[in-house]
Amino acid sequence: MSSVDHIEALKAKHASLEQAITQEVKRPHPDDDVVCSLKKRKLQIKDEINRLSSPTSH
Repeated sequence: MSSVDHIEALKAKHASLEQAITQEVKRPHPDDDVVCSLKKRKLQIKDEINRLSSPTSH
């Protein structure tokens, strides 16, 4: 898998996590632990995308 493909896959996962967070928050009694866990994973993915996208990583 090329780095471009990997970044695109990470972006798709990031969007999926955003959707999961939105769905959890809209529930009548959202689980704060689930929301926190999803947000942490989303941030990890964003950091990885930024690391792979930076010019110094090549």
